[in-house]
Amino acid sequence: MSIDTVAPSGIAAVQARIAAIQSRFGAAAPVGTQMLVSSTASTSTGSAVSRSSFASTLADVTGSGSASGAGSGSVAGSAATGGTAAAGGSATGNSGADAVELAKKYLGIPYVWGGTDPSKGLDCSGLTGLVYRQLGVDLPRVSRDQAKVGEKIASLSQAKPGDLLFFNSPVSHVGIYAGGGKMVHAPHTGAKVRVEDVYETPTVIRRVLPEAGSAPAPTALAQPAAKTGGVPYADIFRTEGARAGVSPALLAAVAKTESSFRSDATSPAGAKGLMQLMPATAAGLGVDPLDPQQAVRGAAKLLAGYLKDYDGSLDLALAAYNAGPGNVKKYGGVPPFSETKAYVRKVQDAMQEVTL
Repeated sequence: MSIDTVAPSGIAAVQARIAAIQSRFGAAAPVGTQMLVSSTASTSTGSAVSRSSFASTLADVTGSGSASGAGSGSVAGSAATGGTAAAGGSATGNSGADAVELAKKYLGIPYVWGGTDPSKGLDCSGLTGLVYRQLGVDLPRVSRDQAKVGEKIASLSQAKPGDLLFFNSPVSHVGIYAGGGKMVHAPHTGAKVRVEDVYETPTVIRRVLPEAGSAPAPTALAQPAAKTGGVPYADIFRTEGARAGVSPALLAAVAKTESSFRSDATSPAGAKGLMQLMPATAAGLGVDPLDPQQAVRGAAKLLAGYLKDYDGSLDLALAAYNAGPGNVKKYGGVPPFSETKAYVRKVQDAMQEVTL
């Protein structure tokens, strides 16, 4: 594919092209609202930041420009989860080449510090987060946290298209390697998303998607616990559901969707355990994400709080669990992220399948 640039006046065209490529990956339709009873519970919110240049580096230090949810800091904002881990490794089926192709759709979008909305502008980690979210991977919001995700690549000579290139120490800038010594990135204030030479040796290189034609690396996962009534951890879901005032079926459905009931599942973004809690979120809740009972307790607290905040709306509670309450507020409902809309639907479908 040729590398072309898009003038600011062409943002509508860019968005149309983005919509086309999103449809290729199967955007899901939003689902209806369901009401559940909940009790009060506390939630934990994180902060986020970003970037290269003085203003952007300052953002990394101060926490300005955050669009994160309650722990992950991802652009899609996974409040607790940082993305869903299937029964083994990355389940997206997409490759690094897909990331490059999608990133080029944003060429010409102006750099905006803290930007995550292409209609307004993007910063470096906003671009990478946006691209990878559409490929099924929720990256943390800021470059220094993104630099901890995925497989470490030893040198630029071993980098493949789609790998993330990080710069400076501490990390304050990120780009998507396009191959041939070039990268796609949002450089700095006054510039636009563009393709250019990799201008210096990256501090860190990470691979979060497999190469084209290759299978994702398997993730070591625990075997499901013994089932009670056909559902693993059924007693825990009942106990913690009663404690927090949320439906045990909801907790079981979230666990099924997030980890396939695997107690030590790990997502590409670093979410852990049965309920796929990000480490910072788990710490804020005072739970160990790899301990099934504690993980369910933490998730129950989050969901109970979200259900209370959104007047019992299950759609919004699940959207907040996946994409962060900040994004629910920003968009005035379920965010228009294909991954989040699919997540809301999958959990509600799973609720009809589990028997407790």
